[in-house]
Amino acid sequence: MAAEDRLDLPMVGERQSLREQVAHALRAALITGEMRPGVVYSAPVLAAQFGVSATPVREAMLDLAKEGLVEAVRNKGFRVTELSDRDLDELTEIRQLIEVPTVTRLADSSRAADFERLRPVAEEIVAAAERGDLLGYVDADLRFHVELLTLSGNAHLVEVVKDLRNRARLYGLSQLSERGTLSDSAREHVALLDALKAGDTEAARHIMSEHIQHVRGIWADPR
Repeated sequence: MAAEDRLDLPMVGERQSLREQVAHALRAALITGEMRPGVVYSAPVLAAQFGVSATPVREAMLDLAKEGLVEAVRNKGFRVTELSDRDLDELTEIRQLIEVPTVTRLADSSRAADFERLRPVAEEIVAAAERGDLLGYVDADLRFHVELLTLSGNAHLVEVVKDLRNRARLYGLSQLSERGTLSDSAREHVALLDALKAGDTEAARHIMSEHIQHVRGIWADPR
């Protein structure tokens, strides 16, 4: 692998299974765009960078393949799945159909305590964006949306949205962070909580819809 193709991957330890740690690290590299669409990555080469055997890397890659993030290339490795504009549009449409009405129905001032418990996570998203911590941003953003949707009481819906979010990976985060656009998206989480806490269904609907569309734009157009 050429020097410019070497990924900035962490060494892994023993707190989680190697498979889980490798899958998390690779998923993060996919989400932040470090692993590039269309490029084939060799399990043994990645394993050498992680400092582990090739087996947990192959297992982790197979987990990502089940999520549609990579595809196996016979005798070569795994290719990062490419998403077209149509793919992103369709995934965004599904998120709009599911998340907007679900979150809007949560708007209720009597549930203020539920929303306040999410405020530290929303603030964590903003802080991560402002300091350019892309992995921290991605992790906090996922936790926020999962925990918010969990308030709906529909576990199957939460799993569907998690899958959609995995498939519609974040592209160009580093460029967005450098020009400050990522912080704008991050602050929408705080505004959404304010609307939900106030019981303002129309504001919650508008913010959630705009947030998903905003994310669609920045994910697909990192220029």
